[in-house]
Amino acid sequence: MHKKFKLKAGIASIAVLSAIAVAAPGSASAACTTGGMSPAEIDICTPTAKAKLLDNGMLIPPKSAPARVKKVIAAANKIRSKPYIYGGGHARWWDKGYDCSGAVSYALHGGEFLEAPMPSGPMEKWALSGEGRWITVYTNPGHAYAVIAGYRWDTSGDSGESGPRWHEDLRDNVGFLSRHPAGY
Repeated sequence: MHKKFKLKAGIASIAVLSAIAVAAPGSASAACTTGGMSPAEIDICTPTAKAKLLDNGMLIPPKSAPARVKKVIAAANKIRSKPYIYGGGHARWWDKGYDCSGAVSYALHGGEFLEAPMPSGPMEKWALSGEGRWITVYTNPGHAYAVIAGYRWDTSGDSGESGPRWHEDLRDNVGFLSRHPAGY
């Protein structure tokens, strides 16, 4: 009977240690999630390299950026000097000007993250909740902007200019929900 107890205690100890070994890596960082992908598929825990903002307002993506992130930046660069027009970018992709969510939609469409433009309110349910590694969209019913490779893509915050622009300064995101595409 004493041998059976030792065997059961040994099995129980192994089970407890196995559970701890499995649980510990996932609990190491609650903020570092995989967005449904395994760590072998994509590493979203390592900080990203920051893009470079040129004097002409164009953003150059870091070499380490994934291809889809580079496409988002390239799309945004195409409309970076367009004026702000309420509703712009919602009836068609190429427009005379863009509003906040039209500009964010255009950039995301460039990286194949959106098939159709979205107003800022419905963006609150787009993709996954929380901040992404490369792309985070901040949205509420009245405004949307994105942070892509460390720079803010926004139609507000310019002195003397209007429309979508890259900004080095990040803004206060109180009152905004953060969303991101899986793995980015």
